[in-house]
Amino acid sequence: MLQTLLPILIFAALAVGAAGAVRRIRLWRQGQRTPMRWYRLVLMPKRYLNDLHHVVARDKAIAHTHVATAGGFVAAMALALVVHGFGWRNPILGGLLLAASLCMFIGALAVNRRRIDPSAKLSKGPWQRLSKSLLAYSVGMFLVSLPLVGVAPTLLGGGVLAIVLSAVLVWGLLEMVVGMGWGGPMKHAFAGSFHLAFHRRPERFDDNHADAVHDVHRGSRSTALFPLDLTAKTLGVEKPADFQWEQLLGFDACVQCGRCQNVCPAYAAGQPLNPKKLIQDMVVGMAGGNDARYAGSGYPGIEVGKHHGGPNAPIVPQLVEAQTLWACTTCRACVEECPMMIEHVDAIVDMRRFITLEKGETPEKGAAAIDNLIATDNPGGLDNASRLDWAADLEMPRIQDRPEGVDVLLWLGDGAFDMRNQRTLRALVKILRAGGVDFAVLGDEERDSGDVARRLGDEATFQRLAERNIATLSRYRFARIVTADPHSFHVLGREYGAFGGDYRVLHHSTFIAELFDGGRISVEAPAQAETVTYHDPCYLGRYNGEFAAPRQVLAALGLEVAEMERSGYRSRCCGGGGGAALSDVPGKARIPDMRMEDVRETGATTVAVACPQCTAMLEGVVEPRPRILDIAEMVAAALVEPATASTTRTSTEAPEEVPA
Repeated sequence: MLQTLLPILIFAALAVGAAGAVRRIRLWRQGQRTPMRWYRLVLMPKRYLNDLHHVVARDKAIAHTHVATAGGFVAAMALALVVHGFGWRNPILGGLLLAASLCMFIGALAVNRRRIDPSAKLSKGPWQRLSKSLLAYSVGMFLVSLPLVGVAPTLLGGGVLAIVLSAVLVWGLLEMVVGMGWGGPMKHAFAGSFHLAFHRRPERFDDNHADAVHDVHRGSRSTALFPLDLTAKTLGVEKPADFQWEQLLGFDACVQCGRCQNVCPAYAAGQPLNPKKLIQDMVVGMAGGNDARYAGSGYPGIEVGKHHGGPNAPIVPQLVEAQTLWACTTCRACVEECPMMIEHVDAIVDMRRFITLEKGETPEKGAAAIDNLIATDNPGGLDNASRLDWAADLEMPRIQDRPEGVDVLLWLGDGAFDMRNQRTLRALVKILRAGGVDFAVLGDEERDSGDVARRLGDEATFQRLAERNIATLSRYRFARIVTADPHSFHVLGREYGAFGGDYRVLHHSTFIAELFDGGRISVEAPAQAETVTYHDPCYLGRYNGEFAAPRQVLAALGLEVAEMERSGYRSRCCGGGGGAALSDVPGKARIPDMRMEDVRETGATTVAVACPQCTAMLEGVVEPRPRILDIAEMVAAALVEPATASTTRTSTEAPEEVPA
């Protein structure tokens, strides 16, 4: 009986699953079309087996479970097709099929153990069913394949046992094969494989290297936002069909593991954002329906089941509340943790662009900052001629007076208008002079980099600022740009290139580390030992991969860093990025307060920072608390003044590269 029934069951499941797969592809292709690069399909195995698993492997137990379960299923299904489907039965193939089914069974046991009392980050509902379906498929396939090696040959006959085995196998095939194409939990395997092949950021899979701090295998960083065509009929994303089709594919690949939820600072603060729920809402919008079937943690303070959408229906507010989008700090912690490499931040900014550019409904403080940028080229609405008032006694060299060029163009950023950050800038100038660095500033020709406008969705203002800054920079000669602001560092170094501005940009921590390495500055040993911890800025670390230099600088100061539990690529955001400080979405806690609790757990008396926004947010925590010092301030305070002037070049000497 089973010998006749098995091929029918297998091919029927494949046929129905294939029909569902075609429907799924049509759902993805509702998005905006981009050129199909079919050759990327050949990259799928490497990206799936290598790149993706390096992210999954951060949780060793789950990585091993996934290898056993997924690997066992793929092998078992392929062998079942050959052996039972096409009837190529022999003991060797049968033994391999049994081994593959057993491997899958062991993995499925681990999955079921994890699902006995699932953590809050895991979605339940169909995912609870999936764990049992994995067992059903592996056990059913194992038992019906035993006769291939001469064990229990009567199983292939008739009787109640054969009917029971058929039912178990049908259960498994419905979930594992049919459900893969028709929207069951296993669709993540189907969509995920194609998502990896057609990923919108293929650079994430190139030039893998080890993270200097955590030794985590990772790909090249592709973190710049994609430029918006300002001549398009619709600016930004109003409805799911406005996303590029690769983005819809990526949303469908979500495995609902909740890793993004676990690291999201807004979610932890009780603000109405959960990146996992957001991605699932995009899937609901793509396919049409409501979120009533969602079985995971929702947005804090917003009831699940009240929202609905469709591919051509507005996303806000029918499917997602506007405050959900404004709660995001764009820290990319969710993107960094996602095992399916989904780009949550891109989607959020795309939707913000529509709200800001088409509807004009930016949150009040954000709208004021944008208005100021339009009027005065800085978000504070201040007179740009006052950009250097803080340095009136420093005789700052102007690049306008250096036609022969300079080594370093010091980019001040809009921290130049902030009294607290001016202390950091003064410290940095002191270090540059102690190191004999040939530098200059733009003065009142420098404009805001456009970071905050872009993250708030005002791509038009960003592009205007970018083009104006690029035109200014094109008039002068310099070897590299150095800035103490990670946001300016990121925008100038990674996002201006799309508009013709290609520069070598260094964060001041990297440059100071180079000065130490080149022996161009020296410092006194600390008078007394103290415990210091370092807070990784999101736009320096996760966005640009610079984790080592700040720690090298602290080591050069003779300080030992007590690392917070969440540091390096898993650092907790300060809450100041992405315009979140301007959006000011209420929650149950403040993100910087939570970060300060991380600090207190280390026992540190000083927090070393490397970003003006991080400084402002952490110093906004109510005292008593550890003191907050920028790395430049710490170095400047410990500097040993040079004994001679031989290390300082005259203004007529040619620019020179600082030793790397």
